Amino acid sequence: MACTTILVGKKASYDGSTMTARNDDCPTGQFHEKKLVVVLPEKQPRKYKSKIGKIEIDLPDNPLRYTSMPSVNQIVGIWAADGINAENVAMTATETITTNERVLAADPLLKKGGIGEEDLVVITLPYIHSAREGVIRLGELLEKYGTYESNGIAFSDKDEIWWVETIGGHHFIARRVPDDRYVVMPNQFGLDEFDWDDAYGAQQEYMCSKDLREFVESNHLDLNLDGKFNPRLAFGSHSDSDHVYNTPRAWYIARYLNPRTFKWDGPNADYTPLSDDIPWSLVPERKITVEDVKYLLSSHYQGTPYDPYARFGDEKERGQFRPIGISRTSFVHLNQIRPYVPSEIAAIEWFSFGSNPFNAFVPIYANVDTIPAYFGNTTLTPSTDNFYWANRIIGALTDAHFGTCIIHVERYQEALQSEALHLTKETDTEYSKSSDLSLLNHANAQIAAKTKKLTDACLSNVLFTASCNMKNGFARSDN
Repeated sequence: MACTTILVGKKASYDGSTMTARNDDCPTGQFHEKKLVVVLPEKQPRKYKSKIGKIEIDLPDNPLRYTSMPSVNQIVGIWAADGINAENVAMTATETITTNERVLAADPLLKKGGIGEEDLVVITLPYIHSAREGVIRLGELLEKYGTYESNGIAFSDKDEIWWVETIGGHHFIARRVPDDRYVVMPNQFGLDEFDWDDAYGAQQEYMCSKDLREFVESNHLDLNLDGKFNPRLAFGSHSDSDHVYNTPRAWYIARYLNPRTFKWDGPNADYTPLSDDIPWSLVPERKITVEDVKYLLSSHYQGTPYDPYARFGDEKERGQFRPIGISRTSFVHLNQIRPYVPSEIAAIEWFSFGSNPFNAFVPIYANVDTIPAYFGNTTLTPSTDNFYWANRIIGALTDAHFGTCIIHVERYQEALQSEALHLTKETDTEYSKSSDLSLLNHANAQIAAKTKKLTDACLSNVLFTASCNMKNGFARSDN
């Protein structure tokens, strides 16, 4: 299992934007090369062929342009993972989630056929005009084709964020993220409350499969004692491995954004890294910024005894829990849909590649027809000519020499994010005067050039410092 998702409602964010973010992590021992591309309508397939499920799906003939983060090696599929379409609707797919034996007995995952993470962005994102439409289309696809895995998927537009979780092979449940709240999803089934009347009535805040209530009742899945239906109890897992791999991530993020509620009181705290009842959504104690999300998705439990890089505390506790910013991250993204600028420039896609503690966030305008080569020319073999591999190399070197190299990375992260963001602010101002869409491609090209310059400089500094700290060094010189 992999990935960590953070969703931020528009009243919880610093500027009124909706923000949906996710680490796209690989399974243990794998590193999937990724690139950022734009898929034009004429390049979108009309008949989609799944590599894993081995099924064919007829797609509508009116696709929208969209950005995508496909795998470079597509032997097992496209795995588009994330994107924003021409209607400023964003999708991130998927967060692998857990379920329980009762659910899998009642509606088994497909052993043959079906759709999964490989397919979902390609067959959904180009055909939706709102986040709500995303839930409806995905739900129809899941009910028709079924799935062979358990996943969580987010959709967002400038007004709403919706979270969808699959249940067994053919069911789903969804909830709109409250505007004043944020959500953390760490590879577990997350939804902890549900309104059946809304889901089968007004559908303002909740949606689900047409027969889900009957499915729950006939299979005795409702475990609540107070009469309120809790989907997490019904559909989720509560295993020992959750307390090592999943719940600590939710705890750490909530501790950062709600420090008064998630006090650091050791085993006597109301919530600990082992708590199964951390709320699915919370009202933050202050508004959340892009920098907050990037920091949290880069976390390795700094400031706690569980930090693998710590020089304090009990050595046995270090590295006890699965980090949020893990070594095998392929890319991180944050889809920001801004309500205070013209719709043509509202969508900003923040991203980076490689292990998050050692990479830097970059914003690009999504309403474009091409992506700068530095972001889109990822190769299967290492090369510093692309952003993906440059980040991988910086991360591997810094991890091995953390104490001496991290300062170069921190300076790089601050410089790149601030300078790139400044370029978007200048472009916003220019666009408001001219409405010239060519400014967006020009701005992205400038951001790519700045990114390469600062990334190369960081790599040079890290390589020099790591080289000076090699174990075969010797103080005596020949000079």
